[in-house]
Amino acid sequence: MIIKLLAIIAHPIRKVLNFFLRKPIVYFANKVSSAPIKEDVFESLSYLYEQCTRADSDSLFEWDMDKSNPIIILSDQHKGNKGGSDEFAAAEDNYVAALNYYNKQKAYYINLGDSEDFWKYNIFSIMSQNKRSFAAEAKFHRRKAMAKIYGNHDVFWHLDPLAPIYLKEIYGRSVRMLGAMVIRLNFPTGNHFDIFCTHGHQGDKQSDGNKFSVWFVTYIWAPLQSFLRININTPAHDNRLKSVHNQLMYEWSARQNNLLLITGHTHQPVFNSLSHLERLYLRLDKARREKNTDEEARILKEIPRRLREYDVLQMDYGHLKPSYFNTGCCCFDDGTITGIELAEGCIRLVKWHRNEASGQPERIVAEEESLEALINDINKHK
Repeated sequence: MIIKLLAIIAHPIRKVLNFFLRKPIVYFANKVSSAPIKEDVFESLSYLYEQCTRADSDSLFEWDMDKSNPIIILSDQHKGNKGGSDEFAAAEDNYVAALNYYNKQKAYYINLGDSEDFWKYNIFSIMSQNKRSFAAEAKFHRRKAMAKIYGNHDVFWHLDPLAPIYLKEIYGRSVRMLGAMVIRLNFPTGNHFDIFCTHGHQGDKQSDGNKFSVWFVTYIWAPLQSFLRININTPAHDNRLKSVHNQLMYEWSARQNNLLLITGHTHQPVFNSLSHLERLYLRLDKARREKNTDEEARILKEIPRRLREYDVLQMDYGHLKPSYFNTGCCCFDDGTITGIELAEGCIRLVKWHRNEASGQPERIVAEEESLEALINDINKHK
């Protein structure tokens, strides 16, 4: 009864505030737009990578691609309150099934940020409505096999002085939040190769600027935007911004030596620096060269559907350095989740969805490449 009364009262207040505040909020959003500046992105990524690879860093994780346990990297769950605007609700079954599968494999789990959506929901509703997924994550924490990295929507974990208390209540143990992690592959020759994992919002003035701007966006601007239901585009929902972010992440990674970059943030899977649409066009060219008419027909049928989802192609996409990967997200509208697997000497783009016949969550390998071959390919582009 009280909740209904508050909702009735809130409606006219929201309309009045929306009328007076829409223009200044949109103006502010444009001034600190999530469209990043190249120099800021490069500086932020370089600084973060340097910090992770210091000798005293606890964000450096050594891994043997032939002998070590698998690694699964997932991002962008955006856990909410299970209400109508909760992006994660439809994906929770697939997410929990995936975590149970990887935990049985004794995998190491890297949660790459925006796991909880504090731009839309408060800590108490998130904690109370996501106990099943938190319990699945806690299994990794108990094995000391999980790294939790913050993004722009869950920077609360990094900023709020009470965050350690909430994290301990959720997982039953203390959890240290990280800005990034580096997976280091050491070779008998004495050389190494780094897989740099971070959320991908670096250089974004809304959420990666100075401490005041980050605090203001997290505690003032985002909740106000949410209450007034003013939807300002972000990379997760704007194809142009996805393209800008992915392009800058690629450009930074392509300038590095012995490094592969994995991010989330845009909600768009990228494998070998290519989107799904770009990989389809490359496969179409191959099918035509090989005169494989069945494969050509299948690809031509799929391309229009992918064009509706995302219609941006990078220039010269057939000759990119395969140094950038993106996990996609764990909150697609149909409940599908995507992620990056490192296992059995391979890197894979995996998809978990509900099998139509059985009704159960199912794992599909969408893309796969030998890590050894990938590293050699990346180093050829020096």
